[in-house]
Amino acid sequence: MSNLHAISALKQSVWSDQVSRAMLENGELRQLIDEDGISGVTSNPTIFANAITKSADYDDVIAQLAAGGADTEAIYTELVKRDIQDAGDVLLPLWAKSSKQDGHVSVEVSPELASDTEGTIADARAWWQRVDRPNLLVKVPATVEGLPAIEQLISEGISINVTLIFSLERYRAVAEAFLRGVERLIEGGGDPTGVASVASFFVSRFDSEVDSRLEAVGAEAALSLRGKTAVANAQAAYGAFLEIFTGARWEALAAAGAQLQRPLWASTSTKNPDYNDLLYVEPLIVEHTVNTMPLSTIDAYRDHGNYYPVPFGPNEISAAQSTLEDLATVGVDYDDVVQVLEDEGVDKFVVSYRELLAGIAEQASRPI
Repeated sequence: MSNLHAISALKQSVWSDQVSRAMLENGELRQLIDEDGISGVTSNPTIFANAITKSADYDDVIAQLAAGGADTEAIYTELVKRDIQDAGDVLLPLWAKSSKQDGHVSVEVSPELASDTEGTIADARAWWQRVDRPNLLVKVPATVEGLPAIEQLISEGISINVTLIFSLERYRAVAEAFLRGVERLIEGGGDPTGVASVASFFVSRFDSEVDSRLEAVGAEAALSLRGKTAVANAQAAYGAFLEIFTGARWEALAAAGAQLQRPLWASTSTKNPDYNDLLYVEPLIVEHTVNTMPLSTIDAYRDHGNYYPVPFGPNEISAAQSTLEDLATVGVDYDDVVQVLEDEGVDKFVVSYRELLAGIAEQASRPI
């Protein structure tokens, strides 16, 4: 048994935060599922930019599509669709075996639509139709403009991975959009049993931003918080999850077959080399959640992760809330931190998306 099975035994799903044509063709994804219990796959523009422009794995297909008259965006769409469909097919038996709880693959709407509600809805519908896999999750950013899109898409029976969540307030708004969407779906006679959703809380980036501010403050009390606030933010979000998905409102939806919208810990590789390489994995193990890890973090846990991890609980959630309160005490503005992170997150994905399109255009222009 892989060390990673110890996580899934505690009812936390581990997904690969990476997919590529090579992983699909050389059997690496299948091996991760069979040997490590990996139960899902996520993608984003940065992941595809690395896969497509930094390898020769897609060159032949790009050349064929370009020769057939496809423009750059059409080539991008076709490449991503093929990888997502093939990953979905590999994961489909797991999706069926888990009663539609796991075995999902995610694809992101264009990051250039982060402030466009109607454009996001249209793009999400298009991806849902073109991929045509029941275990697809369409990624929608948790921007203010993304919230009504999330509600609308859920109400149409489209499964959604809500991405780029940094703040507790925004997380609560995301959960509310999900609940309203499910309520509308049921009221319209729809079946919620196959509609999945995760709320992707970005973790390591929070420490990166906060730590730099703590170091600028320089006081001992501030410096003592370095490397602690990202985990605290995620644990506090789980406390909110426990509040939201209990009580009469949720029980009525669950009785109708609705699935939980699980918190997902994203950006869980350690950015600071001085920190433990499993800092954003071991302290965040708890049931009804997902941790989506890049391959390097999966390798690290397989190699030296705790085979007997202990889930965090009420004491850790209470301590996490206190840690976040301490940020204000030392002069770090939480609301400004999360807004900066959201803006930077959107911008980074836009840059990756445009670099990917430029890379595809350059490859497509090469003589055959």
